[in-house]
Amino acid sequence: MTSRAISARFIALALIIVSFATLLYVVKIHKGMVDFEVYRRAAIRAPAAINLYQPDDGHYQYKYWPLFAFGVAPLAWADHDTARVGWYALSFFLLCVYVWGAMRLVPDPRLSRRALVWFAILFMGKFYARELFLGQTNILLGVILFGALAAAGRGAMKTAGACIALAVFVKPYALILLPWLMLATGIQGLAAFSVVLAAGVVAPALSYGWSGNIDQMLGWYRTVTDTSAPQLMKEENISFATMWAKWVGPGQGARVMATATSLLAVAVTALIFAWRRRVASPSYLEFGLLLMLVPVLSPQGWDYLLLLSTPAILCIVDRWRDTSIPWRVVAALGIFGMSFTLFDLLGRYLYSRAMQINVVTIAVILVVACLTNLRRKALA
Repeated sequence: MTSRAISARFIALALIIVSFATLLYVVKIHKGMVDFEVYRRAAIRAPAAINLYQPDDGHYQYKYWPLFAFGVAPLAWADHDTARVGWYALSFFLLCVYVWGAMRLVPDPRLSRRALVWFAILFMGKFYARELFLGQTNILLGVILFGALAAAGRGAMKTAGACIALAVFVKPYALILLPWLMLATGIQGLAAFSVVLAAGVVAPALSYGWSGNIDQMLGWYRTVTDTSAPQLMKEENISFATMWAKWVGPGQGARVMATATSLLAVAVTALIFAWRRRVASPSYLEFGLLLMLVPVLSPQGWDYLLLLSTPAILCIVDRWRDTSIPWRVVAALGIFGMSFTLFDLLGRYLYSRAMQINVVTIAVILVVACLTNLRRKALA
C-alpha cells in the first residue's frame, strides 16, 4: 500500500472518529458530565487558595489530592460551555490513546491489532461510555499508567516511577501499583516515584502555605473516609465491602468477610508475582490484575472503574485459544457478567436483582481466577 493510500485511510478514520465523538456529545454526553463540574470547581478554588474539600458540595465533593486541582486549572480559564466541550474532546482523545496503548502493549500477541481493538471496545465499551458521560478522569489515569508500563518495557525505570507518582495525583488508588513498580523497576523506579510524589505533595504550599497545605491533605482524608459509608449500598458500588454488606447485611460480620476476601485477593496477587519468572513479559498481566482489583478493594469502588481492567481482559481474549475449554467457560461467564450487565439489556427487574447480589463483583473474581490460570500455565 502506498503512503498516499495510508494517509487517505488515516484521514478517513480520523474523520469517522471525530464525527462519532461529535454525535455522541450532541445526543448524549452534553446532558451529563457531572464530575466535570467537580474538577472545574476545584480549578477555580485552588489558585485562590480556597478550601477544596467542602462538605456543602454534597455527593460531588472533590476527593483527590490538592496538586491535581492545579493541574486542571485551565478549566477555569475558559467559559463554562467551552471548558465542557474541551474536557470532553480531551477525554475522547485520551480514550483513543488508551485503547491503542492497551492493544500495542499486549506481549507476543496471538490476535491482530485490529481484533484486539474491537474486543476492547466490545467488552469495555460499557465502562468507556459511562466514563465519558460522567466526565471522569480514569481514562487520563490509564494513559499515564500505560506510560509507566511502556517506559519499564524499554528500560526507562525512572520514567516509569515518575509516571506512577503522577498517576497518584490523578487518582490516589494508583498506589496499588507500587508492588509492580518495585519488582519491575527496582530502586531506580522507586526513587523517582518518591521524589516526584514528595514534590507533588509539597507544591500546593506555594498557594496555600505550609500549614494550609497540611490542612488540605487532612481535608482530603476526612472527605474520603466520611463519604465511604453512605456509598456502601449503592447499586453501582462493586467493592468487596459492598458485596458482603448486601449479602449478610451491614455490620461487623460483613466487614470481617470483606477484609478476608481482600486479603485473599492480595494473596492471589502475591502468588502471581511469585510466578513472574515463568514468562518473558510478566508486567502486562500484573498491571491488568492490579488495576482490576482497584474497584473491589476500594470502599468507593464504582463499576465504571473497571475500564482500567482493559489489559486484563485483552490478556484473556488474546490467549483464548491457548486455554482449556473449562477455563474458557469461566472466562466467558466472567467477561459477560462484567461487560453485559446492562439495564437496557436485562430490564429493570433483572438488572436490579443483579446489582443487589453484586454480579459484577462475582464476575471480577472469575476473571481474576482466569488471570491466575494464565500465569500458572505460563501463558501470560
